[in-house]
Order: sequence, then C-alpha cells, then structure tokens
Amino acid sequence: DFTAVGRIRTKHGGSWREKTGYALTYLPFIARAVCLAMGDFPRINASVGEGGLRLHPHVNLAIAVDLGGKGLVAPVIKTAEACSVARFADRIHGLMVKAREGLLTGDDLSGATYTIFNSRTFGMLFSAPVISPPQVAVLSTDAIGKRPVVVNGADGDTIAIRYLGILTQSFDHGVIDNAYSAAFLRRVKAIIEESDWLGTLI
Repeated sequence: DFTAVGRIRTKHGGSWREKTGYALTYLPFIARAVCLAMGDFPRINASVGEGGLRLHPHVNLAIAVDLGGKGLVAPVIKTAEACSVARFADRIHGLMVKAREGLLTGDDLSGATYTIFNSRTFGMLFSAPVISPPQVAVLSTDAIGKRPVVVNGADGDTIAIRYLGILTQSFDHGVIDNAYSAAFLRRVKAIIEESDWLGTLI
C-alpha cells in the first residue's frame, strides 16, 4: 500500500519539481525501503562465487534504465544504504540522465550487489525479472495506481481509494528459500506502509 508515499508525491511533487527540475517518483522510496530491509536479511545482499556465498558489507544498488528500444543498462549507486530518499532521488535521476545520454563510465556499471527493475514505467501489473549473476536476487516494481479496496475500521468495513502496487522478487533457490524471500518482501512492505516518509524527505 503506497498511499503514504502517494500523498507525499501529490502534496509536495510540484514544489519538488520546481526545486530540482525533475519529478519525485516512487522509486527512491522503494530503494530506501529495500536498503533498510536488507539490514535484517543480509543474504539478499550477497553474491555467489568459487569461494561460496559472500555477504556484502555495503549495498551497491543497480537501477535498470530503459534506453528506448536499445536495451537496458543498470548503473550502480554505491553504498546505497547511506542514502536518504532525497539523495536516492538525486542519484537515480543523475544516473538515468547519464545513461540516456551515453555518458556512463565503467565505474557507473560495476560492483552491483542487488538490482531493481522499474517495470511500472511500462504499465506492467506483474513481471518476473532475471537475476544478474553473481547477484542472488532482483526486484521488480510493477504498476502503482489508485484502486478501491476494503478497509476495516472502527465502524466496520468500508471501501477506500488507496495507492496500491506490486513488488516481485526473483531469487537464487540455492541461496535463498521462499520463506526468506517472502519475509524480506514483507519487511519492505511494512517499511513502505509505515515509515514517516515526509520526515525523511524534507
């Protein structure tokens, strides 16, 4: 349930664009939630090699960027666990601009420990991304929009309009089982729904 994030975007999106020159999207909030959740699920931020499983001390987060029919590239935000929502927004926008202008360097594309595909820009309801070895998991963000849902309140069940979206994760079953992946996604969900995002954005 992205309602808390959606309300912030509705209320502050205009002033954000005036200040920065670009739109405030859902992606920085998702990226922040993913990094926070990895603190409790370190095997998500890992890689497999000849020496076995390596747990990484920092999250190097790759964000897949569509090049308009010319394929995808995935520039990397290093030590992403230290980024605030505002910092994520700035880094993601900057890397997307560099990618689409063909200005990415080798360093921009190296060292990823986890990847996010932003499939929601294509209007997808559900997608299953492919893992990029040696990473062990990858997240896809799919359609986020207003939908009617049943909400249980003090006066019983009511119909409410909420911002709902789907997050899917593909993972290496040799490293992570279904329960571990589901628990990680449940933690991401809780962070998205329950965080004081305005306090972390301003």
